Amino acid sequence: MSRLPIRVRLTLGFAVAMAVVLAVVGLFVYERVASELLGTVDQTLVAQAAEELDAHKIDADTGGGTTLAQIFGNGARLRHSQPRGLPPLAGTSVLSDALFVKRLYVTQHIPGHAGEWRVLLQRTPGSGGYNWPVVVVARSLAPRDESLDHLRRQLVIFLPLALLAACLGGYLLAAGALRPVELLRRRAEAITPGEPSSLPVPAARDEVARLATTLNDMLTRLNDAFEHERRFVADASHELRTPLALLRTELDLALRRPRSPAELEDALRSAAEETHRLSRLAEDLLLIARADRGTLPVRRENVDVDELLADVRTRFGSRATALGREVRVEPSRLHVDADPLRVVQALVNLVDNALTHGGGAVVLSAAAADGTVELHVRDYGNGFPDGFAARAFDRFSRADEARGRGGTGLGLSIVELVAKAHGGSAGLRNLPDGGADVWLSLPGEPLTE
Repeated sequence: MSRLPIRVRLTLGFAVAMAVVLAVVGLFVYERVASELLGTVDQTLVAQAAEELDAHKIDADTGGGTTLAQIFGNGARLRHSQPRGLPPLAGTSVLSDALFVKRLYVTQHIPGHAGEWRVLLQRTPGSGGYNWPVVVVARSLAPRDESLDHLRRQLVIFLPLALLAACLGGYLLAAGALRPVELLRRRAEAITPGEPSSLPVPAARDEVARLATTLNDMLTRLNDAFEHERRFVADASHELRTPLALLRTELDLALRRPRSPAELEDALRSAAEETHRLSRLAEDLLLIARADRGTLPVRRENVDVDELLADVRTRFGSRATALGREVRVEPSRLHVDADPLRVVQALVNLVDNALTHGGGAVVLSAAAADGTVELHVRDYGNGFPDGFAARAFDRFSRADEARGRGGTGLGLSIVELVAKAHGGSAGLRNLPDGGADVWLSLPGEPLTE
């Protein structure tokens, strides 16, 4: 059943429902007509019995082929019968029962007469020499049965035809209702990857229109994601191409002619520098790819924030000294439930950006705010350019025009990924007195010593 087309399943369900409805209607009509015809027979019998009781004798016209009549006197004795010689239409027990009701109807077979007969027993107070008068009138039900047979034949022909017409109408109605869905399917089938297209939305404000709107929203998101991935691949290819080209150039120059040991050492140092940049870029791209698949692992533990910040400061001690700058930590005496490796990775990116693009001292600090712990990295350089904050955490987003030196543009993206992997967020702002402040917020109640 589930393999059948929807329109066929709808038609079959509609057919079953209509078959039940038509059967109930046909049965009701049949029973109603049978009741009405029986009521007509009863009314005829009542009228005939009244005439017999008024005259205290049977009319000579009574006793035709479809009507029989008898009058019983005291002791259930048969007084008159029409036609003559007709055996009693009612037994003694039925006649006795008729004395206690105004009218008594019985449907029975009468010996010597075909088919069923409707029998009426009716009494009146004794008069005209009859102390126990009961008139019994019987009428054949053959005309009624003939009419019901005719009605049955008509219902047997009409109801299947009505069911067939209803099924055909139901199928056409289902096909018409599903036509917009088929149009959506054909249009969706023609869509190719990366093609900015949309599905037609029916004018009616129905479920199909809402489905088309939802699918269009989904296509928009898919196109945005495809475009985002396309840009990501293009940017990653460009970022990988540059250090590879520099590395190849350095090696080609070193091999082009005999070099002194000092020149070869310089070439190897330059090649090692580009190799380090390639390695870090590859690690960053791998981390982003894992995050996109939702598999960025986070192993939480109780972390001393001051020790975490001190570890990051130690990593950049030599570099900061070489640049004539300082990396310092402001004590916080806080603990947080987090993955120390991931948090250090994020903080390393922030400090590297501050030393590369910022100025003055680099300050690492932590603060508790609204059930979270914020880890801040501040510098006192020129700050972020106007409009950069809205795209700062996008992949391969740079502020090179303002900072003067390039980079991969993945550092802040990784900071945000680490924060989101912990269920937190990342943010940045320019300081009022100059410089920049970047932080990642980790959820959870902070623990103090």
